[in-house]
Amino acid sequence: MRKVTAGLFHSVDGVVQDPFKFQFDSFDDELGQLLTGVEGKVDTVLMGRKGWSEWAGYWPKAEQDMDFAQFINAVPKHVASSSLKAADMAQWSNSSLIEGDFLDYVRALKAQPGGEIGVMGGISLVRQLLFAGLMDELSLITHPVVAGQGRHLFEPSDPTTRLELLRCETTSKGNVVQVYRRRID
Repeated sequence: MRKVTAGLFHSVDGVVQDPFKFQFDSFDDELGQLLTGVEGKVDTVLMGRKGWSEWAGYWPKAEQDMDFAQFINAVPKHVASSSLKAADMAQWSNSSLIEGDFLDYVRALKAQPGGEIGVMGGISLVRQLLFAGLMDELSLITHPVVAGQGRHLFEPSDPTTRLELLRCETTSKGNVVQVYRRRID
């Protein structure tokens, strides 16, 4: 069975929204190498409407000598949205709209042969998959900054969910990369 993984940049105070606003001075070579390693394992991407729309406006036109641009433009992207239409997917190559129930769709993807399924550009998707028990690994990349405002991954009304730390690493600029899986007791 394929693994579903997600990696989110966040601040010390837990903000995951718009990390480009606070990560610019703490992104280092070690973090770049870790992310390149992730790209080598992922052959399918899940995205939400907002993330897909933002990235579809940027990455197809980005310099193609950038490793991430080559990766994200070529990889199959499955988009969860109730407002986008299948015709909208033509804006960005290898994009398809998820039809039907999102969690059932992911279960079916997991059952197919292939590499890892990476969740990118979708805070809501990460939350749904984690609480449904479909997220195999969640990487939280903490930048040494207090963002002050923005959306958090977790909310006070969330159910208690136990996690198990699989790996933890600190980079030269003080980023802490923590990889968790949901603990099943």
